[in-house]
Amino acid sequence: MYTTFIQHLERSLFQRFNLQSRSIPTGLEYKVSDRGRNPATIRSWCYQCQELRKIRYTSIDAGVSAQILNSVIYPSHHYDLPLLGIDFLSFGQVKNLIVMDFQPLFQDEAYLAKYIYPLKALQNKYPELAQDLEMKFYDANQYFSKYLLFAKTDAETVKTRVLAAFKDYLNLYWQMLDSAKPLTDPEDIQRIVKAQKDYDQYSAERDPASGLFSSYFGHEWSERFLYEFLFEDAVPLAAGSVKK
Repeated sequence: MYTTFIQHLERSLFQRFNLQSRSIPTGLEYKVSDRGRNPATIRSWCYQCQELRKIRYTSIDAGVSAQILNSVIYPSHHYDLPLLGIDFLSFGQVKNLIVMDFQPLFQDEAYLAKYIYPLKALQNKYPELAQDLEMKFYDANQYFSKYLLFAKTDAETVKTRVLAAFKDYLNLYWQMLDSAKPLTDPEDIQRIVKAQKDYDQYSAERDPASGLFSSYFGHEWSERFLYEFLFEDAVPLAAGSVKK
């Protein structure tokens, strides 16, 4: 269902950047599960370039049961841009959840005015994809903007309006990156290093997809996937801790 999205993302990336493959830990790039009603295949890609230190995207294909696309783009530590986060989940033909956002590293007014407020025009362009749904696993005021697209929708809307919004969000992100000035002060750069690590830690501890991964591919593999690939700068929770 999301093949067209992946193809557009790859065309956009390879046309704009001098990409190099970024290694994925052994055994995590591809896996097939025979659990559940339909076999599930998970496949991941990861790249890097001078401007973007980590570009990761993952597809899960479980036939009619589930189609999932997840991606996060991390800018180089020399840029203070938000992360670009994408989560598209389709279960059957009736349950489709889409999340797309510029995920802010900071919440001060100057930062939001520079990187988040420009999203308002795009959110206004796709009002049916901004449904103000409740976040069950995350604090909406941390690492999310108030102009995110977050909606439950139908399969036809995914193929049309969601695809159009996806292209628009990517284009705006590239424009911001083009106009961004690299940081040079070591303290500023270290501030970004810490902020991105904090994002990984926060996300790894709360990501509800870990349960989905476990159901298809087992707990041990899913924990490796979560901490060694998706959020590699996170430190696993201590034994006995409970995922919030």
